[in-house]
Amino acid sequence: MPEKAHPQDLTIPHLDTSPHTKAAYADTFRLLLTYAERATGIAPSALTLADLDADLIGGFLQHLETERGNSVATRNARRAALRSFFTYASYRAPDAIATISQVLTIPAKRTKTTLVSFLTAPEAEALIAAPDTRTWLGRRDRLLLHLGIQTGLRVSELINLRVGDLQLGPHSQLECVGKGRKQRVIPLQKNTVKLLTAWLAELPPAREGPLFPTNSGTPLTRAAVGKLVTRHAATAAERCPSLTGKNVTPHTLRHTCAMSLLHAGIDTASIALWLGHANIQTTQIYLHADLELKQRTLERVPALDERPPARYKASDALIAFLKNR
Repeated sequence: MPEKAHPQDLTIPHLDTSPHTKAAYADTFRLLLTYAERATGIAPSALTLADLDADLIGGFLQHLETERGNSVATRNARRAALRSFFTYASYRAPDAIATISQVLTIPAKRTKTTLVSFLTAPEAEALIAAPDTRTWLGRRDRLLLHLGIQTGLRVSELINLRVGDLQLGPHSQLECVGKGRKQRVIPLQKNTVKLLTAWLAELPPAREGPLFPTNSGTPLTRAAVGKLVTRHAATAAERCPSLTGKNVTPHTLRHTCAMSLLHAGIDTASIALWLGHANIQTTQIYLHADLELKQRTLERVPALDERPPARYKASDALIAFLKNR
C-alpha cells in the first residue's frame, strides 16, 4: 500500500473493545483531523498518511495541552490511541514505514504520581448514611454508595449491573464485566445482602433490568453518579467535619474499598484480583498511600539516637565447664 494511502482506507476489523474505548478513539481522531485541516488546509477526507507525519502529530499533542488545556494524562491517552492506529498501519502500509516509525518514536510525557484519596471508616459511614432513606431515590443512593465501598467496583461497572448479575443465598455474590472485558465474581457481606434483598423488592422482577435505575427506568449515567456522590458527600460533611474540603468522587469509593482490604491484612495480589487490576503494580499505589502501614513500620525501627538492646550471648560451653572444675 503506498504512502499516499488515505487513513480511511485502512479498514480496521471488528475489535472486541468496550464502547468507552471506541468512543475515546473516535474522539481522538475527530480532534486530530480537525487540527490537521487547520494546520495543512487539507480536508480530512483528503488527508494521506504522508500528511500525518511526526511534526503534525507532535504539534497536535502540544495543541491539546496548550490550547485545549488538557492534562498530561489526557495527552498521553490521546497519544496511545494514535499509537494503536499507526502500529496497525505499519502492517497495512509498509511503504509508509518511515513516516509511521517517526510517529511511533514520539514519547509519552511523565506525569506526577499523586497519592490516592480514600475515606476513613467514620467518613465512609457518614457518606452511606447521608441519603434520605425515606425516599425511593435515597434508598437507591444508599445502596449504591454502600455497594461501591464494599465491592470496589468502578463506576462503569456499578451502572452496568443488572438484577440478574446478583446471586443471593448461602454464598451471595455478584458478577460483573470490568475493564478489558474481564469477568469477575465478588462475594457479598451479610449487611450488603440485606440491603440488596430489600432493594430488589422495590424493583420490577426483570433479570435484565438495571440494578440502579432512574425514575424512568433507565440505567444511571456516570455523570449522574458523580453528581449524587458529590451531593451526599456535602451532606455527610455536616456530621463528619473531616470530609469538608475533601474531593469525594465515585472512584474514591473504589479506593476506600482497596484501603480497607489492605488494613485488614489482605495481600496486594489478592486485592489486585478483587479490584480487577490487569497488573499488580497498579495495586502498589495503595501501599504508598497507607500512612497507617508506614507508621507501624516506623515503630519497629529504632530511633537514630537510640541504642538497640544488648543481645544475650551465651558463654562458651567449654569455658563454662572449666569454670566449674
